[in-house]
Amino acid sequence: MKNILVPTDFSDQAEKALKVAAQLARKFNGEIYLLHMLELPLQLIDPVGGSSQNMPEAIFFMKLAHQRFAKIMKEPYLQGIKVYETVEFHRAFDGIMEIGKEKKCDLIVMGSHGASGFREMFIGSNTEKVVRYSNIPVLVIKNEIPEFQIDNFIFATDASESQIDILAKADTFAHSLKATLHILFVNTPNDFLTTEEAHKRLKVYTKDLKTNNYKVHIYNDISVEQGILNFAKIMNAGLIGIGTHGRKGLAHFFNGSISEDLVNHSNRPVITFKI
Repeated sequence: MKNILVPTDFSDQAEKALKVAAQLARKFNGEIYLLHMLELPLQLIDPVGGSSQNMPEAIFFMKLAHQRFAKIMKEPYLQGIKVYETVEFHRAFDGIMEIGKEKKCDLIVMGSHGASGFREMFIGSNTEKVVRYSNIPVLVIKNEIPEFQIDNFIFATDASESQIDILAKADTFAHSLKATLHILFVNTPNDFLTTEEAHKRLKVYTKDLKTNNYKVHIYNDISVEQGILNFAKIMNAGLIGIGTHGRKGLAHFFNGSISEDLVNHSNRPVITFKI
């Protein structure tokens, strides 16, 4: 976690994410790229296609962003950490993806309010989009976390072959935090396996793990999402991890995305890994 990207809109939720990113940067001697996207109308930022008389308005918004950055940089929790101030004219989602790749970031930390009902289904949020498509692991923070000390890290999986690669990523992340990795298989009525079958699948799934600091769990519930949330509560987990397929269009609409549901509904931090 040497290069950490933190998108900000200067909201309370974004600051909660920045505080966690600061703890990680300090712990791993990393650097933070603090990114603010100015989503302005094209005519304000394109002197060729737009009117030059609108340029002062774009400059005003840029200066306002820099003033907010200056205020944040005085916060005690950022002292001693290298923070790069970045303001870009982009649609927020596109800019986050572009800067993350350009700066070779190995983690994105984002705040989220969560969502419910039709807002969740049809509108979504930039956080949801980043979770869905990012090739970089995304850590989503909702609440104030004075000390990001993780003892129990739950990694939920269906133990399929397609998720073997991200198990290694989850294991590496758990090891860096000195946390116990709890590999969770949720058994549901719609996709039921006997305990014996589930254990066999998990044995194959974990055979190449290079650490012994993990435990395997099978938990029964009415849905995968509810199983993860309920098990996390029982374990008092500090972090939930899960893979995301990056579904698009109708496939996403009909199949849904457990990772995005968790981001919306979990009060605990959630980290996602692209499958």
